Amino acid sequence: MVRTREGKGLLGSLFAIVFVGALVYFGINIGGTYWRYVQFEDRMKQEARFAAHRSDQTIARRLKEFADSLKLPEGAHKVHVRRRPGTIQIWAEYYELVELPGFVREVYFHPQAVGTF
Repeated sequence: MVRTREGKGLLGSLFAIVFVGALVYFGINIGGTYWRYVQFEDRMKQEARFAAHRSDQTIARRLKEFADSLKLPEGAHKVHVRRRPGTIQIWAEYYELVELPGFVREVYFHPQAVGTF
């Protein structure tokens, strides 16, 4: 006896594969954007940790180079450094475009770090 298959399982599997593929595609896009933000902010915290041994210009230059290596938007290259007795504050502001199904969204990022020495 031979059973025939109607294809119901195949259509459901195909839909699941397409759905998971779309989630991975857009997840990588969104996740990559946030991952670059986390890396940039982490580098700012590292620069704040060693601020006693570096000038403000050196810190800003190093962070601009790092933002360039991450391929961050131009706004991230405008790094602000404010030094007060015993403390340093480092920050930048930028917008990055994130593609979602059917539209593009502009996301605001404000990485910052404060250190004491």
